[in-house]
Amino acid sequence: MSITFGVVVFPGSNCDHDAYHAAKHVFEQDARFIWHKEETLGDVDVVVVPGGFSYGDYLRSGAIAQFSPIMQDVVRFANEGGLVVGICNGFQVLCESGLLPGTLMRNESLRFVCKPTSLCVDRADTPFTHTMQPGQVVSFPVAHGEGRYYADDAELDALEANDQVVFRYCDPDGRVTPESNPNGSSRNIAGIINKGGNVLGLMPHPERCVEGLIGSADGAFFFESIIEHVAALPA
Repeated sequence: MSITFGVVVFPGSNCDHDAYHAAKHVFEQDARFIWHKEETLGDVDVVVVPGGFSYGDYLRSGAIAQFSPIMQDVVRFANEGGLVVGICNGFQVLCESGLLPGTLMRNESLRFVCKPTSLCVDRADTPFTHTMQPGQVVSFPVAHGEGRYYADDAELDALEANDQVVFRYCDPDGRVTPESNPNGSSRNIAGIINKGGNVLGLMPHPERCVEGLIGSADGAFFFESIIEHVAALPA
């Protein structure tokens, strides 16, 4: 059984082809691009809001993309329980759209960061992580200038209480330390999920590390989890 990934494309997206390649060519699933001016997603099983610089990151990263015609249907799809993942700029768009709490700010260093990062899997029971193990360390690359996740203490406490933190930056041995945090994110948060468990946002790029040839295939866990989850759903 093949599932369908819908990859949203904004002006300035530059990771859309990475996500499409992972879904279509590496994992041999159906995949199609969805232009930001379209008003409906069509028949898709998973929506990917990819990385890049939507609308040139004017105002704030993701701030203009939230008003794209397609985002109304992404919000509807998510509210009806459909799987939505926002990666890097896509995470920013999901926060701006109100599908996820908090915001993404300039990196603490005020510099663009592009490097492999170690992540600790806080939750391995989501549709996006169930082929992983709790506490497992995976390596995904980051490439962002505004990747510092921020929320006030009350919101952060709520995220912790509701088990909505999925990934945290850590060192290769799984220690969550200030030194392992590439951007100054609150509590080393690299990825969160909504209360419903069907919308995930993360700054690192699993779609860029699905083939061992390029150094790490840890992103395969991410795509395998999604594919297995959707394939197991009742018809």
